[in-house]
Amino acid sequence: MAQSEIDLSKYFPTTLLIKKVESIKEEIHIFIKSLTQSQTCPSCKQECNEYHSTYRRKIQDLPILGKTVIIQLTAYRYYCHNSKCEQKVFCETVDNFFEFYKRMTERLENFLIALALNTSCEGAARVCQLLGIKISGDTLIRKVIRKASEMEPVKTDFIGVDDWAYKKGSTYGTIIVDGRTHKPIDLLDGRDGKTLKEWLKQNQQVKIVTRDRASAYASAISEILPQAMQIADRFHLHQNLLVAIKNVTAQEIPAKVKIMQNSEQKAVEHVKQEKKTKKRKAKNFP
Repeated sequence: MAQSEIDLSKYFPTTLLIKKVESIKEEIHIFIKSLTQSQTCPSCKQECNEYHSTYRRKIQDLPILGKTVIIQLTAYRYYCHNSKCEQKVFCETVDNFFEFYKRMTERLENFLIALALNTSCEGAARVCQLLGIKISGDTLIRKVIRKASEMEPVKTDFIGVDDWAYKKGSTYGTIIVDGRTHKPIDLLDGRDGKTLKEWLKQNQQVKIVTRDRASAYASAISEILPQAMQIADRFHLHQNLLVAIKNVTAQEIPAKVKIMQNSEQKAVEHVKQEKKTKKRKAKNFP
């Protein structure tokens, strides 16, 4: 006989105990109690094992069959007995599941950020409404920005530099790309080379730079990293080749080439044929 119930505990950390599950209209509420017996103080990193009190939290999780999932969590607060620590009481957290003061699980937040990066924040918010996830486009923007600020800066010796448009024809910036992974590293304001100089001062490990033909980028790189090799990128190499071919063809081929109509072409061919006939007759009858 087929099993009709799903053991939800498999999808939660072992330190959390599911007490009950309730379906209320378009929401599924999962009531969970923490089983932790110790926590690490976020300030001094000391292990603490004395409870202070319990508290209730509402945390949104991944939806189930289009229904919003709300975790009703009963968690602990802990004492920190380190006399040198300013944090006397702190709330517990479960690594890779939920963090301090967050209203979403880590797996839901990771899904939202991946969706926003592959579509747009406003578009992702509309998709989330259909899936049963309560979130706005502004909240998604804040989550993406916070996630980006938590990422460690990429250190590479091979970069690509080019300009890009915040608003085409109005506001431009500079994009820096990892030359090996072809992934963006940083976005800088302006394309006059000033912000690029500041960035290069903090990244002296760069040895190879691919760039466009902008003199501002060339002078900035030469000034800050004179030992770095500068390479024209593929697009501008092709552009240089096309310009060279255009200049050669312009010298050999006239700027204007008259295309004759059928009647004119027949008349020209008739004249050529008559000339050939006259030459032939002149040879036969000197």
